[in-house]
Amino acid sequence: MATKEKRGRTEPGPAWRAWGRALLGGAVMAVALGTGNALGEALVRALDLDGYPAQLLPAALVSALAVPVVLALRSGRPGSGRPLGLGTPASAAHGFVRGLAVTTACAALVLGGGTAAGWVRWSGPDPAALVSFLAGNALVAVLLEALPEETTLRGYAWASLRDRFGGVLSALGTTLVFLLVPAASTVVQAGVAQAVGVEAPPMGLAPAGQDPVAYPVLLSVFGLTLIAARTAPGRAPLWAAIGTHVAFLSVNRVVFEGGRRDAGWSAHVSPVHAAILELGYLAATAAVFTGARLLASRGRASATGPRTAVSGPRVRAAAAWLRPVLPSGPRATASGGRRVQPSAATTYSVGVWAGGGSGLVPPVRVLSRASAPRPGAVSRVRPGTAVRRNPGTRRR
Repeated sequence: MATKEKRGRTEPGPAWRAWGRALLGGAVMAVALGTGNALGEALVRALDLDGYPAQLLPAALVSALAVPVVLALRSGRPGSGRPLGLGTPASAAHGFVRGLAVTTACAALVLGGGTAAGWVRWSGPDPAALVSFLAGNALVAVLLEALPEETTLRGYAWASLRDRFGGVLSALGTTLVFLLVPAASTVVQAGVAQAVGVEAPPMGLAPAGQDPVAYPVLLSVFGLTLIAARTAPGRAPLWAAIGTHVAFLSVNRVVFEGGRRDAGWSAHVSPVHAAILELGYLAATAAVFTGARLLASRGRASATGPRTAVSGPRVRAAAAWLRPVLPSGPRATASGGRRVQPSAATTYSVGVWAGGGSGLVPPVRVLSRASAPRPGAVSRVRPGTAVRRNPGTRRR
């Protein structure tokens, strides 16, 4: 476990264990990607598939190999601190659309600016072909890349690091693991391809045809953008990252590879301008998600209210009077009083009402109904018995 229980507190486990789990998430993705591509190609040949089914089968294999393994790994840790972020089906759809909409809007804004500057020249669109390509590409992109990568990396790897470390180190560590996955998957694919008798792509840090320097830079910015989407407010944040992933792949394949992929629309952009535009709309997307998270954090802080110190004996006396009558904790029984801890909501409410801040009320002994004095009753003290005074009250 990344956490352990000690005297009622949850403490983080050793750092090496968190890093080991993060690397395990990357290894699951690399093995699934390499194995799914190699086995998928062998099955496509054996079944004599062509066209879209030949693309869909390897993609389905990658998700089938990666996602159940990660879900089993995370569910096997009952003491884990953070969930993967998949949420319910309804919240998942909302998160996916949110990631898709934010990324597409930022891409349209940046590419529109590039078009106005003369960097982008567009071909004539074919709406029917474009819609068909986007629909088919979205399913393949979800199964081959977005769903398994986000579940293993921004889901399992990030959550494992975040259980132990802060947000910045967890984001950088997850992005580092993300950079290692493509190279590791080519090694796995080469081994599996040799075993099943199919041809494998060459091994390397960058895919064939990609610049060995520009590709890691783009992948790093993309990984940090996905972390921003993953940590944005929402009930299914991992699906926001999945939507961002799909939008990025769809935009790039239409704009920069549309002619080669028969997407129904394409653009002519120089390599330098293409890199600037890609990095630009990724940075804009990350800024939107980061801003949403900061605004949500500020809203929670303002809703909580400022915390002030206890301002004197009268405030403490008022708090001591308010504490037993508020339904904040377990009710006292006839068997006698017992020490209870006030709930967070009640503690905050008492602090605000009495002007003493949210940390005002300590645990107090609640009297039973049998021993509690009735309202208006006069306390009778035996002669010679010392009266216990409040240290904050003045003697008259």
